[in-house]
Amino acid sequence: QVQLVESGGGLVPAGGSLTLSCAASGPSFSTRPMAWFRQAPGKEREFAAGISLRGGSTLYADAVKGRFTISGDGNENKVYLQMNSLKPEDTAVYFCAAGRLPFSPMTTGESAYGYWGQGTQVTVSA
Repeated sequence: QVQLVESGGGLVPAGGSLTLSCAASGPSFSTRPMAWFRQAPGKEREFAAGISLRGGSTLYADAVKGRFTISGDGNENKVYLQMNSLKPEDTAVYFCAAGRLPFSPMTTGESAYGYWGQGTQVTVSA
C-alpha cells in the first residue's frame, strides 16, 4: 500500500514562490508515475504536473508550464513541486498522486492514479 503525505502549502502573495513536498512510502514507489493535481474552490480536480521517476520525463498543464517544476528523488521517496510566479488563480488544494500500477505510463488522467495524499492548501493573495 502506497502512502503519500504532502507538505509545504501556505499563504503567499502574487508573484511569490512555494515548494510542495510529497513523502511516499510503500512498494514500487520509484516505478510508478507521480503527479500533482489541484482542486480550486467550486472546481473539478485537475492535473498540474507529472513525472516518471525512472526516466525523468515530465509533463505540465498549460496553466502552469514555465512557472512550476516537478522533480523527484526515488532514493529518498520524495516528489517536489516548485511553484514560481504564483497567481491568485493558482489557489487550490494540491494533491500528490501515485500511479495505480508500477511501470504504467505517465498520464494526465485522474483514473490512472490510485493513491492520493490528503492535500495541502495553497493560497495566493492578489
